[in-house]
Amino acid sequence: MTIRENILITGASSGLGKGMAIEFAKQGRNLALCARRYENLETLKAELLELNPDINVFIRSLDVNDHDAVFEVFDAFKQDLGRLDRVIVNAGMGKGASVGTGYFHANKQTATTNFVSALAQCEAAMTIFRAQKSGHLVTISSISAVRGFRRAMTVYAATKAGLTSLSEGIRMDVMNTPIKVTCIHPGFIRSEINEKVEKVPFMVDTDVGCRAMVKAIEKEKANAFVPSWPWALLHWVMRIAPASTIRKMS
Repeated sequence: MTIRENILITGASSGLGKGMAIEFAKQGRNLALCARRYENLETLKAELLELNPDINVFIRSLDVNDHDAVFEVFDAFKQDLGRLDRVIVNAGMGKGASVGTGYFHANKQTATTNFVSALAQCEAAMTIFRAQKSGHLVTISSISAVRGFRRAMTVYAATKAGLTSLSEGIRMDVMNTPIKVTCIHPGFIRSEINEKVEKVPFMVDTDVGCRAMVKAIEKEKANAFVPSWPWALLHWVMRIAPASTIRKMS
């Protein structure tokens, strides 16, 4: 299997993005990390270089909702590293509330960040990969992509379903080429997005979840549900479960 030496991760200043960066640093990969909070990236860079002084770590501030900046930052990282071997579209948010309850602004923010801005990241990454004639696009979807969810997860789940579909379409477009596309569907992994959620089934700590994510990313399969226990099986059950059961999960 191809070793992806130079890896770009968006939303890398905390949560799953930070956790994946740590795991890849342990493996000796060079990293291009971006997020809105530059000071957090500086702290993370120091941590990663202490963990593995032999890697290169480049950091840039990026708000993925500034779509022109997405292209500029990705191109700048490519210049830094010479080439990008893998781009992980990870930046996202989980704001929102039940539709029709007065929180359209929050729901719109989540819809824009998680889908339109993910599209911008995919466009920027694939432009580079097509020019290189190689690369690995990784999108971070969610277990919630398989069904509709309620309350704060209604729009979030819809955006993740859209991202899963987008990933499949891109994959079909470059089928039988050196460009690979993987869509990761994390189960309930503790992160900033869900830190206030108290009772969620099968919740795992960030480090456990990120190790599972990186392991799945390295396999470069089309789709992965992580951690594999219980989600590799449970996602099939979720697809056919009655809506009343799914309601209890959200």
